[in-house]
Amino acid sequence: MAVEIKDKRHSWELTDTLAELAYLTDAADAEVVGQISQKADRLTTTYVGKGKVEEIRDLRDEQKADVVIFDDELTPTQQRNLEAALQCKVIDRTALILDVFGRHAQTHEGKLQVELAQHQYLLPRLVGQWSHLERLGGGIGTRGPGETQLETDRRIIRRHIQKIEQELDKVRQRRDLHMERRKRAGLPMATLVGYTNAGKSTLFNALSLSDVIAQDQLFSTLDTVTRKLRLSSGGDLLLSDTVGFIQKLSPTVVAAFRATLEELQGSDVLVHVIDVTHAKAAEQAQVVDDTLNELGLGDKPRILVMNKMDLVESKSTDGQPAFIPTSDKYPTVFVSARKKWNLERLLDEIEGTLLQIDDLVDEEEEVEQASD
Repeated sequence: MAVEIKDKRHSWELTDTLAELAYLTDAADAEVVGQISQKADRLTTTYVGKGKVEEIRDLRDEQKADVVIFDDELTPTQQRNLEAALQCKVIDRTALILDVFGRHAQTHEGKLQVELAQHQYLLPRLVGQWSHLERLGGGIGTRGPGETQLETDRRIIRRHIQKIEQELDKVRQRRDLHMERRKRAGLPMATLVGYTNAGKSTLFNALSLSDVIAQDQLFSTLDTVTRKLRLSSGGDLLLSDTVGFIQKLSPTVVAAFRATLEELQGSDVLVHVIDVTHAKAAEQAQVVDDTLNELGLGDKPRILVMNKMDLVESKSTDGQPAFIPTSDKYPTVFVSARKKWNLERLLDEIEGTLLQIDDLVDEEEEVEQASD
């Protein structure tokens, strides 16, 4: 279920955002049996109007659906009201993304970050949940006098959040140490970024001769992976693959994955991978650009990689996709990670960007020495 607010600028059509929601649902191993959308003046306490709620309930009864998924993040009140009106489980886009994350997290850090996001998401939504949390402790002293089950559950979640945050702080400290060692060793780093399912992991495998899981599925890669590879000049490069971005990614999720996203802070150059075959490629690229700006990475050196060129049929006279504009701000390389087309050109572009960074650093050091 998706809603478009009238008189509000939208870069995504309702059909496109519902298609992505269906793709996310498939990644969660659930089957989509129907879709409903609405254009409204404003959102209500049930997200949609009474008539639309009845339409959703009729479709749920007809299809015998046991879950209704909404494309935007619902407020706790909206979720409670909808569950009461529909008499079934109601989840929103954020809960769906967290479910997919939970399925794909492999490392201890990844699992911690998913668990943190899930607890932070759940905390304000405890009232009216279908079943409360089981108490982790028992016996005398685990419950205060007159304490309700809701208060107990809140206390349990807050305790879990605090514990997870402490563990993630340790992870962050270890990462900082690794980053310092890398800098002392003089090893440059390039990090792949992009919209989920743009082909980052396939490109990572092709460049580093690795076997990271690369599936035609949203968020098939969740944990950061780093490999060392050799450049044509003989120098070494660390290449990292990170979690993909997606539209309407909740600030709670971004905050929970701060430890992973900080990997981007220590990178020398960002390699933005774009799926040129996707109908919303330009919009997806803008989502990534906006997210990087929100993370304070807007000025980080960047290379645009137009991927999946082997699947492009409509081309302009210069061999570039007619629907993907090149950038005057960043160098652009057209590749096929699957077919391993033009990968040497990409590595040369990365190396050239790193040399430019070194030259800039040298110039800044000369200026500082002259001023002293």
